Amino acid sequence: MKHLTILVPAGENNLSSIVGTYKLFSRANAYWKERGNETLFKVELAGLSDQVDFYDGLFSVKPHTSVTSISKTNLIVIPSLNHNYREALANNQELIPWIEKQYKEGAEVASICTGAFLLASSGLLDGKSCSTHWSAAENFRNLFPKVNLQTDQLITDEHGIYTNGGAYSFLNLIIYLIEKYFDRETAIFCSKVFQIEPDRKSQSTFAIFRGQKQHNDEIIKEVQTYMEENLQEKISMEELSSKFSVGRRNFDRRFIKATGNTPIEYVQRVKIESAKKALEISRKTVNEIMYEVGYSDVKAFREVFRKFTGMSPIEYKGRYNKDGVFF
Repeated sequence: MKHLTILVPAGENNLSSIVGTYKLFSRANAYWKERGNETLFKVELAGLSDQVDFYDGLFSVKPHTSVTSISKTNLIVIPSLNHNYREALANNQELIPWIEKQYKEGAEVASICTGAFLLASSGLLDGKSCSTHWSAAENFRNLFPKVNLQTDQLITDEHGIYTNGGAYSFLNLIIYLIEKYFDRETAIFCSKVFQIEPDRKSQSTFAIFRGQKQHNDEIIKEVQTYMEENLQEKISMEELSSKFSVGRRNFDRRFIKATGNTPIEYVQRVKIESAKKALEISRKTVNEIMYEVGYSDVKAFREVFRKFTGMSPIEYKGRYNKDGVFF
């Protein structure tokens, strides 16, 4: 029998990802047995203390055991942390060497949402791809520059390490792991019982681009503000670098270092985020919105929109605007 360890980190972190993982794997185990197989996983919650309280003591979790009592496990699931990342990491330093040791001895590790911060602190993600909640991306990049952060991806899978975008999309990661460890039939059964859409690949549809301004390059911040305030313009990077008295090559280098995007990507993201908001709440046509954010070529607008959202402008409007689609 394999061993699954669901970590219960110290502090007021995320309860739903702990409970959801436990319920899904328990149901997968039960279905697996109903089909005539031996129980595949012993599922245990493990932490650093006998009890962890959530939501001012409204709920409590009492782990089955302490991580120090587990000498070997096959799969570790790290739940989402709270959004005070530094505090959450400081409260759970004892978990980091344990995770690293188990991985080096053959265990696989999956992190949910901001649980990636704890996983990355072990160094196991250095040089590897990783996803986390889109809202935490900038903080993550600043803390862990050696990790290849892929926030458009809902799930990453590399060398026995799995990461997930965030929030309730962790359910998609658990379905993914159930298919890997059990089989496709069990995964489909669980997706139907818990009504989880299987095979989702991206979280880009849900991402809100807020700009990346947690840096100290004041000139680049001015450039970002200019881009955001001049959406209708077709902005030339040569003219923009000249306007702010920065050499073209140095302009690109500084912009990428500060924001993680090229200047062109940043302009595109700003324009598409504005278009998304208009598609969600207005009765304007797709073409009207396209012109408002500085595009005149329908094909180009559609391609860039799909690049950052995973769907066409019409599909996006149909999903998020209750008044429907207007051409």
